[in-house]
Amino acid sequence: MNVKKLSLIAIIAISSALYADGDIAPAESVSTPASDFTYSANMALTSNYVWRGITQTDNSPAIQGGIDLGYKGFYAGVWGSNVEFGSVLDESMELDFYGGYKGEIAGIGYDLGYIEYAYPHNSAALNFGEAYVGLSKSIGDLGLSGKYYFGADAPSGVKKLDYYELGASYTLPYDVSIGATYGDYEDTGSNYSVKLSKPIGKFTASLAYTDFNADSAGAYPDQDHVVATISTSF
Repeated sequence: MNVKKLSLIAIIAISSALYADGDIAPAESVSTPASDFTYSANMALTSNYVWRGITQTDNSPAIQGGIDLGYKGFYAGVWGSNVEFGSVLDESMELDFYGGYKGEIAGIGYDLGYIEYAYPHNSAALNFGEAYVGLSKSIGDLGLSGKYYFGADAPSGVKKLDYYELGASYTLPYDVSIGATYGDYEDTGSNYSVKLSKPIGKFTASLAYTDFNADSAGAYPDQDHVVATISTSF
């Protein structure tokens, strides 16, 4: 064995011995702190865009999508869908702009924010906005939620209407979840829905039944729908 090889073996042996005795600290891995800034996007294809029990696409399919940004509990986003209100209004698009703050106190989640519903082709006649406050609580596989929307903006001559919604969800075997909601729209009507959903790879498939019972002075008829949706987020 030549001198160079012998010297190398000796250095390795000495280094190993010192390391074993703790005289040489192992190199610490360097990790990059997680960013407080978050972002996500979502897309969906649904057989019928139903909002608060009322069809927004004249019982036709819709393609929907949105982008969300977040920073230390604050969030903002935009979401869009095609719409069709029949022969009364010539409208084809809805864009929602929203922002707020989410947090948790003593295991109860809260959500404070504002949403503007915008219709680019008929903004003066249709655009309206709502401020909202929501609470949520998880108990094992059971999730409970409630949200109140305060009518904050409406077209000229149109009354600002409030809305509240209560919801519950439960995780079943095989990654299937069931959810139910009940809501009441001031001077418009009440609605409820029941939905089953299941993740399939990068997608989530859902099937829902919705029912709307119109108030006598409301502008909409009674409605019920079966809605199939496939969605993804990234």
